[in-house]
Amino acid sequence: MTDDHRMPALLLFSVFVAITLAITTWASRNRRGSAEEFYAGGRLFTPMENGFAIAGDYMSAASFLGISGLIALFGYDGMLYSVGFLVAWLVVLFLVAELVRNCGRFTLADVVAARMRERPVRIATGTSSVTVSVLYLVAQMVGAGSLVALLLGGRGEAARAWTVIGVGALMVIYVSLGGMRATTWIQIVKSVLLLGGTIALTVLVLLRFHGDFDRLLLTAAERSGHGDAFLAPGLRYGGDWTARLDFISLGLALVLGTAGLPHILSRFFTVPTARAARCSVIWAIGLIGGFYLMTIVLGFGAAAIVGPEAVRGSNAAGNTAVPLLALDLGGGAASPGGTVLFALVAAIAFATILAVVAGITLSSSASVAHDLYASLRRRHAKPRSEVAVARVAAVGIGVVAIALGLLARDLNVAFLVGLAFAVAASANLPVLLYSLFWRDFTTRGAVWAVYGGLIPAVALVLLSPVVSGSPESLIPGIDFQYFPLQNPGLVSIPLGFVAGWLGTVTSAEAPDEAKHAETEVRSLTGAGAV
Repeated sequence: MTDDHRMPALLLFSVFVAITLAITTWASRNRRGSAEEFYAGGRLFTPMENGFAIAGDYMSAASFLGISGLIALFGYDGMLYSVGFLVAWLVVLFLVAELVRNCGRFTLADVVAARMRERPVRIATGTSSVTVSVLYLVAQMVGAGSLVALLLGGRGEAARAWTVIGVGALMVIYVSLGGMRATTWIQIVKSVLLLGGTIALTVLVLLRFHGDFDRLLLTAAERSGHGDAFLAPGLRYGGDWTARLDFISLGLALVLGTAGLPHILSRFFTVPTARAARCSVIWAIGLIGGFYLMTIVLGFGAAAIVGPEAVRGSNAAGNTAVPLLALDLGGGAASPGGTVLFALVAAIAFATILAVVAGITLSSSASVAHDLYASLRRRHAKPRSEVAVARVAAVGIGVVAIALGLLARDLNVAFLVGLAFAVAASANLPVLLYSLFWRDFTTRGAVWAVYGGLIPAVALVLLSPVVSGSPESLIPGIDFQYFPLQNPGLVSIPLGFVAGWLGTVTSAEAPDEAKHAETEVRSLTGAGAV
C-alpha cells in the first residue's frame, strides 16, 4: 500500500480510537466501584441496545475478515462458517437465553453453582471460560496483525507485532476503566459501522455484476481455477475421510459452541429481565443473519473480482480478501475511490477487532475475579475487591493473548475461532445444559463435565496438524501430530457430555432435589432472579 492508502486509514483508526476512549472515560465516571456496574452495566440496557451489542460481540474479525477469505479461497466449503455461526443462535434462543438470565448473576458459574457446591464448580467453569476467551482473543489479534501488514504493504514483522501489542493495550484500557457500560456502547457503535460498511460493499459487488448473482458465482468459479468444484462441497473438506470428519467436527463446534461462549452469556445479564434477554437475542439474530448473508456475497465477490491467487498472495490464510475487494471496487490502487473505500473498510475491520477484544477480555476477567479469585480465597470476595482483581486480570489476559497472537499470526482467523467454539461446546455447554435440565445432576458431574470436555479439546488441538507436522502449523519444524483432525469437536464434545453423565452416576452425593426445584422455578418464571 502507498502512503495515499495508509494515511486515510490510519486517520480513521485514530478517530475510532479517540471515540472509544471518550466513551470509556465517560463510563468510568459512572459508579465505577460497583460490581454490578462493572460486570453488567447496571442491567440498564434495552433489548435493542443489547441486541446490537450482542451482534457486535459476535460479528468479529473472524466473520468480517476470515469467513470472506475462506469463501474466496475455497468457495462452497468456506460458507460452512457463515451457516454454522448463524444456525447456532437457534440453540441460544430456545435453550439458553431466558434460563441463563433468570439463574445467573454475572458469569456461567453463577448458573451452575445455583444448585451445586460452589467452590469446585466455580474453579472448573472459571478455568474453561478463561481458556475459551484466550483462544477467541488470539483470533482477533491475528486479524489485527494481518490487517496492518496489508496496510503497510507487508513491510516488516515488527509493525505487525507492535499492532498486536497496541490492540492488547487498548483492550486493557477499555475494560479496566470502562467496564461493561463502556464495552457495550463500543460494541453498539462498532455494529452500526460494520453493518453499514458491509451493506455498502455488498451493494457495490452486486452492481458490478448488474444484480446477477448467478453471474457472480460463475465468474468466481472461473477465476478460482477449480471450475464447478468451487461451487460444490469438498474443495477443502472432501479430499478424504479425514477431511470429511473435520467438516462434521467443525459444524458441530460452530452450531453448539455459541451457547457456551462466556462473552455471549455475559450479555444476558446486562438487561433487566429474561424477556428482555430473549428480545435481545431476536434483535441479534436479525442483525447477525443479514450480516452473514452479506459475507457470502463478499467472499464470492473477492474470488470473482480480486481472484484467489491475489488474495492468497497478500495473505496465505485469506484474511485480507475484503480490504483488497474494497480497493478494487473503489477503482483500483491508484484511484481516489479505491483509497477512500480501502481506508473505510480497514478502519471498520480494526474497529471490529478492538470492540470484540474488549468484550472478550471483560468476560474472562470477570471469570477470574468473580469465580476463581473468590473461590480460591475460600470466602466470598467483597464486590470492590473483585472489581480490582478483574482489572488486574484484564492485564494478565491481555499479555497472554498478545503472546499467542504473535505465535499464531499466519493462521486464518475464522479457523482459530472455530477452535474456540469447539472448546466452548466441549466444556461449557454440557455443564450448562445438564444444570438447567437434569434433575439428578451433581457437583461431581458438573466438574467432570467441564474438565472432561476441556482437557481433551485442548490436548487434541495440541496433538493436531494445527500445532505441528505440516508447513502451515504453528511449529512447522516439529512433528508430534497424533490426532488427524484440525478441529477436536467431533471427539471432545461427546466426551464432555459423557464425562458429566459418568461423574453424576458414580457420585456418592445425593442430588439436591430442593435446589433443583428452586432452580427450575427460577429459570422458567424469573422468581428470585437478580
